Amino acid sequence: MTVFLGSSSKQAVHVAVEELRKWGQSRQGFGVALIYGPVSAEDRLYHSKCPVEQRSVTALGEALEEISARWNVLDPTQPDFIRDLVSYDVALSNLHGPYGEDGRLQGLLDYLRVPYCGSGVAASTVAADKILCKRIMLTLGVPTPGWRVWSGGPVSWGSRAVMVKPPLGGSSVGMSLVRDAADLPRALTEAAGESGDEVLVEDYVVGTPVTVGMLELPGGSVIVFPPLTTEATDAEFYDADTKLDVDSKGAVAVRAAELEPVALNRIARDTRTLWDGIGLRGSARIDFIVTENGDAYALEVNSTPGMSRDSNFAVGAAMVGLTHTDVVLAMLHEALARPPYDVPLPTPVFTSTTATREAAVSP
Repeated sequence: MTVFLGSSSKQAVHVAVEELRKWGQSRQGFGVALIYGPVSAEDRLYHSKCPVEQRSVTALGEALEEISARWNVLDPTQPDFIRDLVSYDVALSNLHGPYGEDGRLQGLLDYLRVPYCGSGVAASTVAADKILCKRIMLTLGVPTPGWRVWSGGPVSWGSRAVMVKPPLGGSSVGMSLVRDAADLPRALTEAAGESGDEVLVEDYVVGTPVTVGMLELPGGSVIVFPPLTTEATDAEFYDADTKLDVDSKGAVAVRAAELEPVALNRIARDTRTLWDGIGLRGSARIDFIVTENGDAYALEVNSTPGMSRDSNFAVGAAMVGLTHTDVVLAMLHEALARPPYDVPLPTPVFTSTTATREAAVSP
């Protein structure tokens, strides 16, 4: 049974942080592969639009410098990625969406027996797939807005507004708020993409968006950060451009969520249920919508939270006394303290003549 710590667990958090910092000092010079590159549509958007100083990879690199790690950015789109990967002690992924956050990278790292930060294959797969995650939420008894799956064909329209979401990916890429039935076919087509994926159509619930970060500490306890609310001042919802802040407008206000005890208790219950029920580890962020009467509905689970200096996750960590570097240390500690996935597999042998296959992707 996971031990969860809240904002009031100051002494336990202090002890864990001191242990982390001592551990970090004893491990100076260990090798960290910081995995980042334009693989998914979400990451290609970040790579092309997000200012370098605002990127998670920039902040993560600064933290690794601070702890005197031997590190380098490894780009999965480069042909020598796997050959270089096996020369590091641990992998810290900053990939989001398909091939980075959905279990495929985690499976590769398991096969190569390279320790990595964050959730394993199964939990990563569930969290990344919005439709599958919805089904798991229902199984676990976690309230979530009403939803259905569109896989082509005639479009049925109810009387209420809906959020149309691609099943994979984050940062609201391809997501639309649809209020008029005439706009639904276009939104579905955009969310399905060229591959014609199934699309999640979710009832739009009016309320306060709330996000809760969770971080595993030495000893296996999990600190649950205070709920934060994000308010998009120049957009109807927290869309992709707002999250990227491509114009550096600072159009998002992040602050502690002012919620009634009943809503706080519901969110605390559901974050814990989802962490254990999905099998998350390392770090995660769970998004909710809270209605005016205090009902809380889980929206999504993020197994690889954004880690820029101003990210929701970093802000939540600071509220319990953790620096950005403390968070990175905790992620690395969890990865290296975990028993290795060790089965009788051959040690991979790489040669310079290995064939590569180019993928045609849109920028």
